[in-house]
Amino acid sequence: MAWQVVREEGTEGLTLGRLAERSGVTKPVVYDHFGTRSGLLAALYREYDARQGALLDSALAASAPTLAERAAVIATSYIECVLSQGREVTDVIAALAGSPDLERVKRDGEAAFMEKCRAVLAPFVGGGTIGLADLRAMLGAAEGLSHAAATGEVDAAQARGVLSATIAAMVGRHKAGGAPGA
Repeated sequence: MAWQVVREEGTEGLTLGRLAERSGVTKPVVYDHFGTRSGLLAALYREYDARQGALLDSALAASAPTLAERAAVIATSYIECVLSQGREVTDVIAALAGSPDLERVKRDGEAAFMEKCRAVLAPFVGGGTIGLADLRAMLGAAEGLSHAAATGEVDAAQARGVLSATIAAMVGRHKAGGAPGA
């Protein structure tokens, strides 16, 4: 129900009282569960982040162990998760920047995603390691392209292709010895 409120009214309309009203429960039920509006926003982000991780894990398990396939899986999983959630996920992510506690929730999710990608791509870097700057660049590209696909600015297939190529190029740069490891 919280996602629906964000979809219809934006994050500004998402309050614990409004959620209780829309859910048909009493306010104490919602307050006991989430505590605060920040707790609710954090729960929404964690739910989205868990869904994204599960989608990526499932796709990786079914993929061939090649750089092209793994890059495509990371790109597709990221963009498809954003598209399946809708534009409201970008509103929730933007709302997370409103406080240090919520920003930490977002950073923790990003760190876990980047580490997963580092591990998945490690076999393709020729004994090196993918540095944090490269992982941040990959994440920035993923966020930007998925947002552009969600808003219709670019076609989803185009976004997936560009992100996949970006990931493969980043790894190729490491494999060729053109980037520092950490």
